[in-house]
Amino acid sequence: MQIDIKTSSVQQIRQTFSHVARRLGADKPASRYQEATLELQPEDNFHYRPLWQPEFALYDKGRTAIRMNDWYAFKDPRQYYYGAYTITRARQQDAMEKNLEFVTRRRLLADLPDDAKARIAALMVPLRHVEWAANTNNCFVTGYGWGTAITQATMFHSMDRLGIAQYLSRLGLLLDGNSGSSLVDGKAQWLDEPMWQGLRRVVEDTMVVKDWFETYVAQNVVLDGLLYPLVYRHIDQRLSKEYGAALGMVNEFASSWFDETSRWVDATLKTAAAESAENAALLAQWIAKWRARVLDALRPLAVEALGAQDGDAALQETAASFAARVQKQGVSIETVQPQMQPQAQPQNQETNHG
Repeated sequence: MQIDIKTSSVQQIRQTFSHVARRLGADKPASRYQEATLELQPEDNFHYRPLWQPEFALYDKGRTAIRMNDWYAFKDPRQYYYGAYTITRARQQDAMEKNLEFVTRRRLLADLPDDAKARIAALMVPLRHVEWAANTNNCFVTGYGWGTAITQATMFHSMDRLGIAQYLSRLGLLLDGNSGSSLVDGKAQWLDEPMWQGLRRVVEDTMVVKDWFETYVAQNVVLDGLLYPLVYRHIDQRLSKEYGAALGMVNEFASSWFDETSRWVDATLKTAAAESAENAALLAQWIAKWRARVLDALRPLAVEALGAQDGDAALQETAASFAARVQKQGVSIETVQPQMQPQAQPQNQETNHG
């Protein structure tokens, strides 16, 4: 008996989902990122307005003063959708666990003198409260922002901040022998230590901003853009020079994470600024306002960690790099004049009823 084995090809009828094809045109093949991002923002059939803000629809473009013709113009250069994001973070988590295991096994932090451990804990552990606030702020942007292109990225960003807070907690536990005393002391310092009160005030003020895009700017552009280079470059390098490289190994994720996420933050800022001169002016005003406050708030930390002269020099270098960074995205903050900020206004005045 003869058996003939033949192959046949099945022609794909459609290349992607219809709502993606309508945006890309001609039913072109779409990437996983595009399929998980485009045209997914709910727009219809909300049935009711929020009782706490009846002037707005449940999802409303008018919740920010920033105006965009197309909110899907925002693109994540990392192309993160849920699958790609979780795979990347899982690999980084594996690498960090190896770092932490190495530091623990070799007792690189546990065997430091008590004064050295106390100094590292005092400078680093209270920052876990900054990360918690960053998580809250990015959750706010995710909840009230408009367009999956930006809100899915801020949701990933918010979960990253919990991870960094946990790494800071792990650092404290490595220093105190898993007693948890460093975490209790870190909270007390965050609440009462004069060095932290300026930063605490700024952080808490970012959490009551009503315009979600200003929250994005205050947290992800300004606060992170100034704090991370100061802490995870200047202060980390100084402490590593004094006490060994163990701290740098524990802080490795936060340091590399900032470089990675800055690409997305910059792309978002650049897209919004390029949309209109009004957007660019408003962004410049927000950045200038928060930059002045954050720099003032960071000075006590810089001086405590680096000394007065080196601390001021580090802050000046950080501020100059930050100004150049935002300038590159089309936002000039050097000539900003104080002015009244436009208020967010509801754009959808008709309520959908079921």
